[in-house]
Amino acid sequence: MPQSGKKFRAAAEKVDRNKRYNIAEGFQALKETTALRGTKFDQTVEVALNLGVDPKHADQMVRGAVVLPHGTGATVRVAVFAKGERATEAEGAGADVVGGDDLAKRIEGGFLDFDTVIATPDMMGVVGRLGKVLGPRGLMPNPKVGTVTMDVAKAVRDAKGGKVEFRAEKAGIIHAKLGKASFPAEKLQENFNTLVDLVMKLKPATAKGVYLKGVAISATMSPGIKIDTTEIIARHR
Repeated sequence: MPQSGKKFRAAAEKVDRNKRYNIAEGFQALKETTALRGTKFDQTVEVALNLGVDPKHADQMVRGAVVLPHGTGATVRVAVFAKGERATEAEGAGADVVGGDDLAKRIEGGFLDFDTVIATPDMMGVVGRLGKVLGPRGLMPNPKVGTVTMDVAKAVRDAKGGKVEFRAEKAGIIHAKLGKASFPAEKLQENFNTLVDLVMKLKPATAKGVYLKGVAISATMSPGIKIDTTEIIARHR
């Protein structure tokens, strides 16, 4: 067996697949497995939340955005559609590219060197024609997650500072980044709590039965770790 396979097996043996860890234990186990894995890059840590919703129904869609207290550890490239004073504010806040029709033409020509798109409401007519390009990539600005706004400077700072957007997929599962494997367990846990608490508050009134059905955390090349939902649910009773 190749060395990488041996490392994964050693990491997997650290995790009890039948156990649901409490939050603190789960992140400690995650740190132990990523340390054993010994990859040459800083693995991304993610959470998967299995919700009791049917996103096919608009009134059961769970979607939002949150600025993680310790960021994601990733470099985020931000494109902004704005003009005049708002364009100047976006540039001052650190936007990587700012424009209007000129930026739209660049994107239509294949330019996609950005991770987030922000737009002022008056620019959505320009952005709208890019739906076929931005939509499938999850890059279309949306007021529900704060990417269509007149306060572009704050939106840029939030994006650069660790803002995470999330939405329930077809099966009612949310996948979101929590940070990097190099983060201390405590910081990963605080990011986790911040995101999960918001998801809990966004429970649709029409959702019936168990809302939070399952939680798991994992790193890029490490096994998944199931988290006991009892502690989370108790906080939101």
